[in-house]
Amino acid sequence: MLKLFTALALLVLTAGGAAAAPQTILALGDSLTAGLGLGPADVFPVKLEAALKARGHDVKVINAGVSGDTAADGAARLDWALSEPVNAVIVELGANDALRGMPVAQAEQALDQLLTALEQKKLPTLLAGMKAPPNMGPDYQGQFDGMYQRLAAKHPAVLFYPFFLDGVAADPKLNQGDGMHPNPAGVDVIVARILPSVEQLLGKTAGN
Repeated sequence: MLKLFTALALLVLTAGGAAAAPQTILALGDSLTAGLGLGPADVFPVKLEAALKARGHDVKVINAGVSGDTAADGAARLDWALSEPVNAVIVELGANDALRGMPVAQAEQALDQLLTALEQKKLPTLLAGMKAPPNMGPDYQGQFDGMYQRLAAKHPAVLFYPFFLDGVAADPKLNQGDGMHPNPAGVDVIVARILPSVEQLLGKTAGN
């Protein structure tokens, strides 16, 4: 009887003391995710995590942004980025492909492979779209901007946020001096606008 009581007591203590692990989101991207030109507290993953916690989510957002990365670069380091378990992934890639005028088909193939790999790993994913700069010309713009819609249609299980810089692009008050990277106020706008989509992403994780 004493052994049974001790075992039950240990079971109760273990159950009571076990805290659920936070949901972990991997933010896989380029300098817009990495936070080029920003202080550590102002980068997108940090501010997104704070906004989610303010809304009651127990979550950790990992900054897997690398400045200068193309879509192919991001796809190539996916396994390394997933070296630790995560519950969901935000993909923000493609801006550097457009800035360099790289073939749209090349970026689309890389992102397609990346999304396919994430689906095979059964990781809920949010794809954040980008837009080509106007100086690339209307033909390139049309091909590039349409790439994300095509990918979203091909991967219906993937959540789609059409434009990562929505409300921020081309606004001098919300960008750094280079006109391309958001300043802290710009990051606040990005986080506020993408937040509902990220909450939808969290709703698809195994922990919810």
